[in-house]
Amino acid sequence: MNFDYDESQLLFRASVERFLEGRDIAARKGQRAQPGGIDRARWQAMAELGLTAMALAEDKGGLGSSLLDLVAVGESFGQRISSDNWLENAVLPILLAGAGLAADHPVIEALAAGEAIAALALFEPEGRHVTMPHGTTAKPSSNGIILSGDKTFVLGGMAADWLLVSALSDSGPAVFVIAADAPGVMRKGYRVIDGNEAAEIALRQCAVPAEARLKLDWDAVEQAIATTRLIAAAEMTGLAQRLFDDTLAYVRQREQFGQPIGRFQAIQHRMVEAYALVDQARSALIAAVTSGAPHDIAGMKAIVAECALGIGREAVQLHGGMGTTDELEIGHAHKRVLLLSQWLGDPASGLDAYAANLAKVAA
Repeated sequence: MNFDYDESQLLFRASVERFLEGRDIAARKGQRAQPGGIDRARWQAMAELGLTAMALAEDKGGLGSSLLDLVAVGESFGQRISSDNWLENAVLPILLAGAGLAADHPVIEALAAGEAIAALALFEPEGRHVTMPHGTTAKPSSNGIILSGDKTFVLGGMAADWLLVSALSDSGPAVFVIAADAPGVMRKGYRVIDGNEAAEIALRQCAVPAEARLKLDWDAVEQAIATTRLIAAAEMTGLAQRLFDDTLAYVRQREQFGQPIGRFQAIQHRMVEAYALVDQARSALIAAVTSGAPHDIAGMKAIVAECALGIGREAVQLHGGMGTTDELEIGHAHKRVLLLSQWLGDPASGLDAYAANLAKVAA
């Protein structure tokens, strides 16, 4: 089977990479300093390139991009160490909104056009990596639905115009779309390790109409989350490649005892091991794309994360103390890997899901 990107994917990926080029450390810091951590003008430029509509079906006004299209772009975002919240606030929300709202819904149109930003409020303080809502409830009222509960680790939540909130209703888990400034919604922002801004969200008797509930079952929600995990694995694979490339260039030019440190056998062995980890990450990514099953994707994301984290540790150590600072690209890349490795499930929970499915099949 051929896993190479085709010509159209390579051309679009090249366009994306041109858009991402030139974003040095100062530009990233400036972008993160914007309200909510997102530069609205750059977000609009990203929409004009089609990036905010990639995950939306064509019959709903999107590009209808394939899974491999999204993976290719995700890998480019990683290789360029992008600080754009494309994955968190464009791909995942549009996957859910596109599946659960009517084609002419104003929220879909605004998200696809880059005129509005959405964030998924999924995780709760009591369930670290549990995707199923348990503390946030949706109770019927005379005028619609009342949402109550607390959400945490909502990436882009302070910049969002719309929130997609998971809650437990009388008929089971569901997702609701609500305005971020609606009465009863309280947000508190905080910085996460890659400089992104996340939010703690408290819902206190937040009244929404019945139409706010997305028309999709929880299996569809889990599939959207799995797809996003896969693209996160692609971004980590791109980050792993960038960490390796930058470190290889460094050991070739950094001199000690009158010669580049890359000539020392111990350093060469470590770089070979790092190269093997890059290859292992890409192989796991291919396996996840091939399978497409949520439990396989969870397991493969865990493997990609462990490989990328291992390469990041080597990169930091071989650069010395400055490898931990914000003055080098590898510091930014490693911190992004640390975030993605924990988002939508850490390696341990991913491997648990993968092992549980294997045990179920074996039984």
